[in-house]
Amino acid sequence: MNQMQHQPPSQLQTPEQKQLGMFLHLSQLFNFILPPAGIIAPIVIWQMKKDKIPALDAHGKMIANWMLSALIYSVVSGILAIVLIGFLGFIALMVLSVAFPIVGAVKAYNGEFWEYPLTIKFLK
Repeated sequence: MNQMQHQPPSQLQTPEQKQLGMFLHLSQLFNFILPPAGIIAPIVIWQMKKDKIPALDAHGKMIANWMLSALIYSVVSGILAIVLIGFLGFIALMVLSVAFPIVGAVKAYNGEFWEYPLTIKFLK
């Protein structure tokens, strides 16, 4: 039996929604200025607006999933740093932690939803 689940829309519609979606993704970059801010800001924005803008909920879940995935990849890279290969993981993670929010922000500003690659889906 194939049952389809109802999924909220992931398309941001109005210019205000698109701008908020863009800011939601870019707020992760606050980590480079003040590390806890890049974790707290996206979660606070997502939680405050997810009920008013259902499409923003999908973006917030993707960002939360990426942050959790990045944490796991950081721990693994830290362990692998003992044998020196983990430093490559840290470098790759730093690049992806800048690139993914930027691409996600551009897509959100265009009203699209983009799934971050390499993301483990904890929240669905």
